[in-house]
Amino acid sequence: MANPKYAASDTPPPEAKLIATLAGGTKVKQRVPRMRACNEKDEKGKLCAGHLKRWYFFGDDVKAQFGADAEVYRCEHCRTLYLPNPEEKPRTGTLSW
Repeated sequence: MANPKYAASDTPPPEAKLIATLAGGTKVKQRVPRMRACNEKDEKGKLCAGHLKRWYFFGDDVKAQFGADAEVYRCEHCRTLYLPNPEEKPRTGTLSW
């Protein structure tokens, strides 16, 4: 029996699109708005769902391709890189109250 509290949806959830693959095989994707968990699937189709954390210490290959001051997030489990969504406000800088 379906839960009447939640409406059924026929639209699939948005997918983070693949932007590039680095020389070492690391995938680089663009985040979906408000995305907090990785949506990468392994060879069996299992969802990673690792937390996306801001990554400051990326290598020269990422700096060369996306810039030294790029806003980069990395999955804590599978190490997939995510770039921010252009629709969202950048999260760089000092927090203001």
